[in-house]
Amino acid sequence: MAHIVHFEEIRGRIVVLRHQRVMLSSDLAELYEVDAKALVQAVKRNARRFPTDFMFRLSREEWSRLRSQIVTLDNAPRGKGRGRHAKYPPLAFTEHGVTMLSSVLKSRRAVEVNIQVVRAFVNLRQWLIGNRQLATKLAELEKRCEGQFRVVFEALEELMLPKGGNKRPIGFRPDTNRRQLT
Repeated sequence: MAHIVHFEEIRGRIVVLRHQRVMLSSDLAELYEVDAKALVQAVKRNARRFPTDFMFRLSREEWSRLRSQIVTLDNAPRGKGRGRHAKYPPLAFTEHGVTMLSSVLKSRRAVEVNIQVVRAFVNLRQWLIGNRQLATKLAELEKRCEGQFRVVFEALEELMLPKGGNKRPIGFRPDTNRRQLT
């Protein structure tokens, strides 16, 4: 029986590349429970459905940088002649590309997981918008209250300054505390 894909599992696989939130073909294939090679072949057969704003192939530099940031597992069986890593960098699918995958992959599992993936992208977008609004409100509050906070910080600075006086400094001073040995 296939396991249920949870929001956190999907969200953890969404990465930012080329200023876009994307999912890699290898991660999508794992979620859809299909071979990554089969997923890529299905996309190639339907290339017209995947313009560059829906999907792109990572450059070798992007792939090596990303691979150094994530743990890559060796899923290939020993002795099968396959290397540790894929021969070609994976494809990256934007939210629209993931949506288009449902028309290419016809399995029931692919459709169900696809719905969850699209929901994860939508939730992530809503969360980012909410944080952007919060940051804007905080900036407005700082502007309105700047004078009040400045008074508090100036008072704290005054309290931290040493007071003038005739007190002798505490501590050892070699030039004034010398003892003569006889």
